[in-house]
Amino acid sequence: MQDDTANGIGDWTGDTAQLPVVYQANRRRVERGFWKKFKRLAARLPFAEDLAASWYCAADPQTPFRVRATLYGALAYFVLPADLVPDILAGIGFSDDASVLMAALTVVAAHIKPEHRQKAQDALKASGD
Repeated sequence: MQDDTANGIGDWTGDTAQLPVVYQANRRRVERGFWKKFKRLAARLPFAEDLAASWYCAADPQTPFRVRATLYGALAYFVLPADLVPDILAGIGFSDDASVLMAALTVVAAHIKPEHRQKAQDALKASGD
């Protein structure tokens, strides 16, 4: 792994990375609220599969810390009850959530494995039952 301390970024190789309070807060927020909100809204979200695959990737201990931190940040934004564009606005309410998630996925897409996608598809099927 690359040591980023030389370029001023700090050690981002484990759970002792800089900003651990932010990482832990995002992780707790996602763990508490993700599935509840996901199950309630999955049928209406065109990006539901990417959202669930992101959760499985972030929760996977094999996923590099930087990737987990990025995904937990994006997922925490989805879980937040108040955000830039209120979710209740028909048609555009989730556009900001989708934008944040897509930006994160652009950076970490190579780390979303087929098994994360399969689990996401299974979760979508289960939420539709």
